Amino acid sequence: MNAPAALPPPWTVSAEPFDSPEAWDLLREYYTEVADRYYELHEGRRSTAAEIEQGLAEYPSGHLAPPHGVLLVARYGGVAAGCAGVRLLDARTAELKQVFLRTARRGLGGASGLLAAAETAAAGMGAERIRLDTRLDLVEAVALYRRHGYQEIAPYHDDPYAEIFFEKRIAPESGSERGAETTVRAGSRTGQGTPGGERRG
Repeated sequence: MNAPAALPPPWTVSAEPFDSPEAWDLLREYYTEVADRYYELHEGRRSTAAEIEQGLAEYPSGHLAPPHGVLLVARYGGVAAGCAGVRLLDARTAELKQVFLRTARRGLGGASGLLAAAETAAAGMGAERIRLDTRLDLVEAVALYRRHGYQEIAPYHDDPYAEIFFEKRIAPESGSERGAETTVRAGSRTGQGTPGGERRG
């Protein structure tokens, strides 16, 4: 996956194995944050360790692997700071998953850069559109997607935790997936899906 434009450090983003230690730590933090926010809103408590483990088991990330998926890891000054996943739903449709930035790196340009990198990755896999679902309480996510041209659409699945759905048209690229490393641009955090992230894939 190549950058749409070269941007200076300290941000970089690259495709990495979804089961690498750093990627796994990011995915766990992502799931924990969106689960905590759900339970705090609806039950006045945080998630338990058992609920996090159950959610990670129920919503595995194996679909974020080539050739039909990718996990992007953003680094700030070389240190892992966030992630975003993309997978193909069909030959023309990609889905955005598990967009997350660690708290200390929010507001420094990461989320919009991850979003741009994810769109580039989806186009590199031949997708013409990218879709996602999220929750209405994740107001940062909703604002980010709207700011970057995502349009609200009718639900495309029936997971009970998904409350709002978006889609954006993108230009598919000819040839194979694009490789390695790029730079990222401006933004804030997002999160998707169930108490711990997204619907089962």
